[in-house]
Order: sequence, then structure tokens, then C-alpha cells
Amino acid sequence: MSNVLERFLRYVRYDTQSNEQSKTYPSTDKQLVLLRDLAAELRDVGLHDAAIDDYGYVMATVPATTSRDVATIGFIAHVDTSPEMSGADVRPIVHSAYDGRDLVLPDDPTAVLRLANDPALGEQMGHDIVTASGATLLGADDKAGVAEIVTAAAYLAAHPEIEHGPIRVAFTPDEEVGRGTQHFDVARFGAVCAYTMDGGERGEIEMESFSADAMTVTFHGFNTHPGYAKGRMVNAIKAAAAFIDRLPRDTMNPEATDGYDGFVHPYVVNASVDRTSVRLIVRDFVTSGLREKAALLAELAREAALVYPGTRVELAIEEQYRNMKEVLERHPAIVEHARSAIRDAGLEPRSRPIRGGTDGSRLSFMGLPTPNLFAGEHNFHSRLEWVSAQDMEKAVEVIVHLCRRWARPGA
Repeated sequence: MSNVLERFLRYVRYDTQSNEQSKTYPSTDKQLVLLRDLAAELRDVGLHDAAIDDYGYVMATVPATTSRDVATIGFIAHVDTSPEMSGADVRPIVHSAYDGRDLVLPDDPTAVLRLANDPALGEQMGHDIVTASGATLLGADDKAGVAEIVTAAAYLAAHPEIEHGPIRVAFTPDEEVGRGTQHFDVARFGAVCAYTMDGGERGEIEMESFSADAMTVTFHGFNTHPGYAKGRMVNAIKAAAAFIDRLPRDTMNPEATDGYDGFVHPYVVNASVDRTSVRLIVRDFVTSGLREKAALLAELAREAALVYPGTRVELAIEEQYRNMKEVLERHPAIVEHARSAIRDAGLEPRSRPIRGGTDGSRLSFMGLPTPNLFAGEHNFHSRLEWVSAQDMEKAVEVIVHLCRRWARPGA
């Protein structure tokens, strides 16, 4: 099980940042470097059918060790890291035997992990905490999950005495830009269900996520020489600024919400006098709530356009993913087996809604019910990202126990 740390430290050194603006699939060629190496590594540990397809998906099988008819289950993780923070030249640091001290990251002394600011560290006393050096994210999201799946697959391949059915594993690109399942072939994967290893605190199982849309609000103005602009110029930047200023301040934004609260969030602005677009994400645990929030945004945009006569506003909405709970509640055994496996590993299951989404959100609606299990990730998409080596080891145990659970008679 301890091999999981060695693998993780190796994988995070690959720059696999995805790119939301790219039109290719995967969105960056550098993801393919790790994906090809993973396919080779899986073959080396005994998964002889491991292969990478034209879209970059890696799939492989741990053959069944029982002659009984046991359902095929799967484990999935994504290799890409967030476009929001550099993933190039990651320098992982292992802080051994954490004792509550401040962890100062050497490449930026202002980047400090403090117990007072990060309560999850309170459960990590004596653990080996892995961080980056302060200049980049770490990549635990989701290379922790990748390392855990490879380690579990290698362990099962080396221990045929452990009874289990066929186990499928897959590694995907572009999850961070919402396209991780765009070309995923559920029929070829061939499992009745899967588990993404892409969660946080040990013991977590997540079976409900946001429903999510993206909305682009584009303001069209008219540009001309500013020295001769009187009565002619229409400044789209100012209209967009008026729109952003009208967004809710004390409610319905990420800074003011938690639990089951949804939000709207502007995160990219492309600005010029002639044309300024504001890209927003829209989130709600109830899918119908997305329409209500989109209607609010549309009204605020129209109000902002009226402040600057001559402005034309254009709206575009893209479906991103839907709450996996709508599918998983029809298949309770999938979640119950996961809870049992977590207990088998000596942990108490924890459940909470994902204030985001995973590949499992889309896969569940593609016919592959897929809850999310903990991988040990914390402070996603941040220079202060961290993971515990011992939590990764526990995640490997849970995978092994889950394979055993599905092989039990009557499962």
C-alpha cells in the first residue's frame, strides 16, 4: 500500500494542465504523456489489456479471481489539473510526522498551511503531509486518485487469492474543463457502476453534486476614436461592469454560500469597447433552480444594457452536468457497498454534497452510476493544496475492500 506515495510523487511532476479555450481533445497534448505512461505501467503490473484510445482514455481490466458470476465494477480518475493555477515544474514536498506546526512553502514564504486556517489538518497528526513548493498547485486533484487506483490494481493483480469479479479502471483527460466524459465509451468500459476517486477527507462518499450550467453574457457596443466619440461610442466594458456590479453580493455567490446553497459566479471577462463577454458558472442542487438563476442573470444583463443606450446584450447557456443523486438514488446498493468498504478499512463513512461536480455527475446520466469516493485531496486548485500519504493508503484499502464486497454472494 505504501507504494501509493511513490507513485503520487512521480505523477505530480507531469504537467497535465487542461485548457478551457482549446478546441482539441484532449485540450492539451501534455496530458497524453502521462496517460500513455499510465497505460504502460498498468501493463507492467499485470493488466495486460491496458490501452489508450484516440481520445486519450486509458482503460484496463483486473481479471476476475472467482468463477461465480460477479458484476463488473470500475474505478475512474482524471489526470488533468486545473487551468486556474500552474501545474508546471511541480516540486512536491513531504512534511513527515505532522504535529500541528505551520508548513511554510519555500518558493513563496507567504504560502503557509496553518492549522488555524485549515481545520482538516487537525485530523492529520502524525501523518506525512504532501504539498507543492508554493509556486504551483500540487495536483492531488486528481493524481492522488490516479495513484490510488494504480496501486490497488497492482495489489489485486499480485494477490489472486483475493476474491473479486472483473475490475475495470479508467483514466481520463479534461475533467477540470468539464469535458472529461465527452468521448467516454460506457459500453466499451463494460461496468455496471463505477467509483471516481476524486474526493477529499478520508471516509467520504459523495452521491450528490451540483447541477451545473455555464452562461456567457456578451455586451456589444460600438468603438470609435475616443477623441471624436461624443454621441457615437458605446462602451461595452462599462455595460459589463454595470452587470457585474448588479450581481448578488450577500447571497448567491461562492463567498457567501455553503451546504446546499447554489450560486452564480463570474470567472472570466474578455473585454473591449466593441465587445465584452462575461462568463459565469451557475450552480444549484435542484436542477430547476438553474433556470431561475439564469432568468435573474438575464434580467440583470438587460438592466445594465439600458444604462448605456445603444448596447446590445446576447446570452448563451451551456449545460455542464446534473446532480448525480437523481440517478444514484435508484441504485442504493452502489452506495451501500461503498459505505461497507469504508467501514472495512476502519473508517466511519461521511457524506456531504459535492459543491462542484466530478466525471461521475455526467457518467451517471450516461448509464454508468458513479458516486465519488475520497482520495485525500484538500485545498483544490490552490498553491496550498495538500494530501496525506496515510489517507491515500486508506483509499487504496477501500478500493480493495470494495472489490471484495461486490464479490460476496447476493451482492
